[in-house]
Amino acid sequence: MIRRAALSLLLSLVGLPAQAGTVYVASQQGAQLTRVEAGKVAGSTSVAGAPATVAAGGGLVFLTHPDGQAITVVDGATGQVLRRLPYRGQAFGLAASADGRTLFAADWSGHRIDRIAAADGTLEASAPTGRDPAHLVLDRAGRLFVADRESHQVSVFDAARLTRLATIPVGTAPFALALSPDERRLYVGNVRSNDLTVIDTGGLEALATVPVGAMPYGVAVSPDGARILVTNQHAGTVTVLDAGTLALAATVTVGRYPEGIAIAQGRAYVANWFSDSVSVIDLATLQEVTRLTVAEGPRSLAVAAEPSPKEETR
Repeated sequence: MIRRAALSLLLSLVGLPAQAGTVYVASQQGAQLTRVEAGKVAGSTSVAGAPATVAAGGGLVFLTHPDGQAITVVDGATGQVLRRLPYRGQAFGLAASADGRTLFAADWSGHRIDRIAAADGTLEASAPTGRDPAHLVLDRAGRLFVADRESHQVSVFDAARLTRLATIPVGTAPFALALSPDERRLYVGNVRSNDLTVIDTGGLEALATVPVGAMPYGVAVSPDGARILVTNQHAGTVTVLDAGTLALAATVTVGRYPEGIAIAQGRAYVANWFSDSVSVIDLATLQEVTRLTVAEGPRSLAVAAEPSPKEETR
């Protein structure tokens, strides 16, 4: 039974995407999900209960409500709210399998992660983490990476069994995570030490830590893996690093209190929490080209996955 469940989960991780390249923005105070396509606002949906973190998978969009003990499920194409799943804690960090059938949620105050069936909210498994688990990242090998903010570490779990594989010390108060496209590197934004830790995902060890701006709250990697983009909440900037040398490539001014960042179709999108806007950065020029107005308090972004070359040729 355990082997069958593990196989089913791993197969779900390579499911085909939908609405490729669409960016979803969760506005916490405005209680809204905004859909952005080709650099423009394409629609919005009211989502009750102050959504904090957004994830996408299988044509669906998922939002956590830390104060409402719930996760909302939205149809990514139509924006229709499909259901609201009860959650037994303060759900903050969220990751979804590629087919949208399985969710992983981090209970901020309960110091644990849960695997949940997206269809009905059934709790499938739980495991303790470090203190105040923040963001989560799921890789194609079936591993779940968790930023344990107040334990100053990243925990690594087998996603199918929720058994811990490793604990990796990083900087002070890790919050944001991003994998390189080849998944050989994990980049960790440490909000209180104002730096970025680089983890080798093969050896599960930290390779380097480099300074960025004040309060790094979001991390993303360009599709070619060449650049790392880090939002600096207190500085109102995005630090761009060369992934090969970890040298500074650019500093881009954005809105006030930038938090989440996502990349789609040659652009980086930055949620400016206090400016009620999303900055759009051209990855070729590394310049902000426009700002999109969204509902109050945008904090998190997710992208509907684009097909890999292998998937496109099937």
